[in-house]
Amino acid sequence: MSADRTLPPAWLLADVGGTNVRFALAQPTAQAPLLLESIHAYRVAEFASLADAAKAYLAVVGETPAHAVFALAGRIEGARVQMTNHAWSISAPELQRDLALHSVKLINDFAAIGVGLPLLGASDVLALGPRVEVIARASAPQTFCVLGPGTGLGVSTLAIRDGQLFGLETEGGHVSFAPTSEEEIAILRELMTRFGRVSIERLLCGSGLVNLHRAVCALAQVESADLSPEQITASARQQADPHCVRAIELFCDMLGCAAGDFALAYGAWDGVYLAGGMLDPLLPWLRQGRFRLRFNDKGRFSQAVARVPVALVTHRQPGLLGAAAVAVLAAGKPLLRAGAAP
Repeated sequence: MSADRTLPPAWLLADVGGTNVRFALAQPTAQAPLLLESIHAYRVAEFASLADAAKAYLAVVGETPAHAVFALAGRIEGARVQMTNHAWSISAPELQRDLALHSVKLINDFAAIGVGLPLLGASDVLALGPRVEVIARASAPQTFCVLGPGTGLGVSTLAIRDGQLFGLETEGGHVSFAPTSEEEIAILRELMTRFGRVSIERLLCGSGLVNLHRAVCALAQVESADLSPEQITASARQQADPHCVRAIELFCDMLGCAAGDFALAYGAWDGVYLAGGMLDPLLPWLRQGRFRLRFNDKGRFSQAVARVPVALVTHRQPGLLGAAAVAVLAAGKPLLRAGAAP
């Protein structure tokens, strides 16, 4: 694609997961900064490094950006990140050198999604309970949580204070799994024999669904077929295997419980957003009501949590949208309008 030379040079964006890396360009001064037509996806296993993947992308689009924002599925430590579910070790100075960039910003992928929430329109979210409002104004302090299953379980918080946005990077997916029923206690015991300590990511991600299905089969004393997450979901949708159905039901129950826990932990009274590559096929179960029942079931705080809006992010590229939002802020442009909403 050729750039409009009347505009400033585009920024390079990347959303880097454990399985795929998605690239795009952003124009921070535009009303819609993420250039959707520029998006390309690659398998991370096909490249030795993020720089090699980025060079392949830039060769396709024919651009030479000066600045970049990379949203990464891992903990950012200074200017480096070791991917949680992939072997890449990434350094901002090395990327800047290898790609001849003036600046490189690294941010956790779910922290980026949080920063990108103000760019979501009404058609980009689906409410699961009380109506969720589009975040567009800096009228009052607000706190939101974002979480979702993919290759791993991402968790972050967006805090808005005095018109400024703070995307807080967390590793909430690695907190301990807390069962709430005899069946879940039995599942915990089953997984402890394999992993020792069991985090919620051991259950609430692609490989977690596989773990959950195996545990359900073990408790039923039947042999577990070697199924992928996609096969488990497809079988459940077709009602072809009761153990797949039960694994999906438990997955959505546990996701609701974890989401409500994070609403409490972070004080995310203004909303919880779900994002992640696994959620679309789970939508029929998420809308059945048990997800929300488990979200609300918080003892003395059940009534307070029941008022928290929960929304599924339906935008196709929330990670890249978040990276574009980070680019907007890095370019000194506002994401929020001042003043109270009408």
